[in-house]
Amino acid sequence: MLHKIILLALFFISISGFSQEWEKEYSRAQQIAKEKNRPIVLVFQGSDWCAPCIKLNQEVWNTEIFKKYASNHYVMLQADFPRKKKNALSENQTKANAKLFEAYNKNGIFPLVVILDSNGNKLGETSYKKSTPQQYIDEINSFIN
Repeated sequence: MLHKIILLALFFISISGFSQEWEKEYSRAQQIAKEKNRPIVLVFQGSDWCAPCIKLNQEVWNTEIFKKYASNHYVMLQADFPRKKKNALSENQTKANAKLFEAYNKNGIFPLVVILDSNGNKLGETSYKKSTPQQYIDEINSFIN
């Protein structure tokens, strides 16, 4: 019985160890990017209404391959624009996301993935496409290298 409890505990620890780390604050993402010398992957999404955004979450962001790679190579910054009341963001978060939108998503594309250096300079951008997590990593890295 005890060994089953230990195995279950280890299982849950291993799952939580690879959860995607999303920054919500641009200034915090910049600070981490500078400290760790990493690019920022800024993702504009409509988490509760945008079908391609939801697919990108399922097919790339939430995969173990991507989460493991991203945790060592990127600073992930999320700018979400939910529409349902139950998913509403705080007023401060909504304003912060709107500022990012004005600066980096002038055409209103969802999802939009913008690769930035630690100073906020745009290195490249992409969107949803049917691909493997590794292909998506390779595309992001093509803007960095």
